[in-house]
Formats: sequence, structure tokens, C-alpha cells
Amino acid sequence: MNARQGGKLRAGLIGLGAMGRNHARVLSGLDGVELVGIVDPAGDQSGLLRAPVLPDLGELLARDIDYAVVACPTALHEQVGLELAAHGVPALIEKPIAQSVEAATRLVEAFESRGLVAGVGHIERYNPALQNLRIRLEAGELGEVYQVVTRRQGPFPHRIADVGVVMDLATHDIDLTSWVTGQEYVSVSARTVSRSGRLHEDMVAVVGQLTGGTMVNHLVNWLSPLKERSTVITGDRGCFVADTLTADLTFYANGAIDTEWEALRAFRGVAEGDMIRYAIPKREPLLVEHERFRDAVEGKESDIVTLRQGLRTVRVAAGLLASATDGVTIPIDTGTPR
Repeated sequence: MNARQGGKLRAGLIGLGAMGRNHARVLSGLDGVELVGIVDPAGDQSGLLRAPVLPDLGELLARDIDYAVVACPTALHEQVGLELAAHGVPALIEKPIAQSVEAATRLVEAFESRGLVAGVGHIERYNPALQNLRIRLEAGELGEVYQVVTRRQGPFPHRIADVGVVMDLATHDIDLTSWVTGQEYVSVSARTVSRSGRLHEDMVAVVGQLTGGTMVNHLVNWLSPLKERSTVITGDRGCFVADTLTADLTFYANGAIDTEWEALRAFRGVAEGDMIRYAIPKREPLLVEHERFRDAVEGKESDIVTLRQGLRTVRVAAGLLASATDGVTIPIDTGTPR
């Protein structure tokens, strides 16, 4: 699809929650794009938005949009996405793509069958620390990758009621782990608890294995006053630590200096070596995500998270929930590599 006369694509937004407002902010200043309408039945509570806020999707579609960003509750993704696909509108759908494998599959088929550009908002792929880390792993700087450990925790988000911590938060870690390592999940085992009095789980602990033999651990919860977003990848040359809250990346090398301390000399494992904290450019991940999707809509070569990749992540998340329910390890169909 090419830009309209005047050089701007006409974009629409569905949903004005916490994430929707961030999308509105970025879309309002995005080069080559005009935000022409926002759908939210509650209207604009702030009164600060420049684009008109509309009561339903039909009114937005009547504005002849070139693409849409879907940031409504996860339970509505399928309904909204299918209607956009039926009207031939490309869509960037917030993660997770849908709340079930079946719904996600229907969305994939709807957009692919019409040849429409569509993506999923797995924003961690655009975090500067993880992008830099992926490049270093691809260059072999860590050697063989042994283990990926992620910790994602923080206070309870009262805005989320339709899914639990697995679909809402753990999908970040599932997607980034496969993307950074270039490996798929082979199996997962999980335990969940619910302590907040809500229907869905609010804490999960995961052990998994990837296609390359890499071990995975995810700890995710909504029950901690400490907000943490950490990814630690250990290999035969040391370990990388990515803090995605600050977009910092640090490398801890295995020591290569002989020790004269007899007690340590007998140790056959690794020892501490140099520590390097990398200076990397830190652009806002959400802005980069929107730039990539805009380029894809315009028909340019662009690296977006496809709906099929989003489906893959939902399938792994469903495996976690099944494992927690049945108390068994769940094999994951490797499917198409991402």
C-alpha cells in the first residue's frame, strides 16, 4: 500500500487504555502518518487528544483508514481484528494476539487469506538492550547458549481483567526468548498461583527447553512491589544481563587469568572475568515498533512481528497454562521457525 496524496497514511486506533494512550501519543507525532480517529466507548477522559474519539469501529472504518492499531482488551482482539480484515484494513494488534490458540489462528487465517499486512505488538523486540544482545549472540560472542532466565514482576495492574499473568506478561518473555536466541520452545513445565482474588493466575514459574538444547526459566508475577524486567543469558564465554526497564546491557566474561589461591585452583568451573557495560543508543521501543509497521504498510522491507509468530507465542503460553493445570510437562509443536 502506498501513502496517500500529501504523503501521509491515515491511521486509526482502537482502545484508549493505558497502552492505547501511549499508542495515541506516538501515532500523533509519527512521520508520514495522520491519526484520523480513535475508538473508545468511554470517550476521551483527558480531553487532550487531537484526534476525534468515536463510539464504535464502524465510524472509524467510514473514515477510510489505511491501517489500524488494536489496543482494546485482549478478549476483544479477535472480534475487532476479524472486522478489520473483512474490510481489508492492515492491523497492528497489541500482544497477545488473542486469548486462545483458536482465536489467534482465526486471526492469522483472516489476514493471510486476504494478503494483508498484520503484526503483533511484542514491544520487547524493539528494546535497545535486547536488539543489541541479539546481534551479539548472532555474532557468536557468547559461544554456545546454555540458559535464558527472565524475571518480570511488579504491582498488580487493576486495568487488566480478561487474562492472567501468563497471557499478559509471560508472552513478553516467551517471544523475546525465541527471538533473541533464534530457537523455538520444545517443552514447558509451569506452576501458577492466584493470590489477588481474581479469576486468573497472578504468578507463574516456568522451566522450558528450546530446540538448541537451551534451558529456560521464567519468573513472572503481579504480586511484587518491586518492578523488575531482567533477561540473563548464560553461555560458555560468560553471561549477558539485559535490563529492559533501563535498556542497559552488561556482559560478564568468564575469567581467563590463572589464580595462585590453592582452594580456587581446584575449582573446575568458571571464574569472574571482565565486566563490560555497553553504551548503546536508546530510542523509544514503541516509536521504533510504529516506524517498522508504518514501513511495512507502505510496502517497504521491514522487520515486524507477524501474526503467525504471535500465534506461536500464544501456543506456548497455552502450554504453560495446561502444564500448571495438569501438573505435567507439555511438549510444544515447533512449527514454523520465526
